[in-house]
Amino acid sequence: MPAGHGIRARTRDLFARGFRKRGAIPLSTHLRVFHIGEYVDVKVNGAIHKGMPHKYYHGRTGRVWNITKRAIGVEVNKQVRNRIIPKRIHVRIEHVQASRCAEDVKLRVKKNDQLKAEAKARGEVISTKRQPKGPNPGFMVEGATLETVTPIPYDVVNDLKGGY
Repeated sequence: MPAGHGIRARTRDLFARGFRKRGAIPLSTHLRVFHIGEYVDVKVNGAIHKGMPHKYYHGRTGRVWNITKRAIGVEVNKQVRNRIIPKRIHVRIEHVQASRCAEDVKLRVKKNDQLKAEAKARGEVISTKRQPKGPNPGFMVEGATLETVTPIPYDVVNDLKGGY
């Protein structure tokens, strides 16, 4: 049973570096550019102790709301009893990475803009709403012969005697 209630209690495996990911942090980590409003994933790097968020935020996705010299402000939703509170935390850039959660939306917007431009050139108006897949189209069964099947009448008397 764990005894401590410290800020890094029970994070031995949670904050551990990955296989062959130990050692010096690559320079590309510090050269990443984040903009306000982007989605980022909070992923704690156990080798960097400064600017480390609480273990609750590890693996959470939030939006960038502030940018400072060495850190970025991330707004993460946290459920507390019956409500969801938007928590604003500052995290050093070693502990965040760009999220791919809005990738599909961006691709769909780009595709829809292209479809609208093509339709406008043709002089048409198209709907870009996503439609659920409908039922499969009907088809005719060819070369099948019909056979009438009738049930055998159930005989109670013979069944009680032990069968036929």
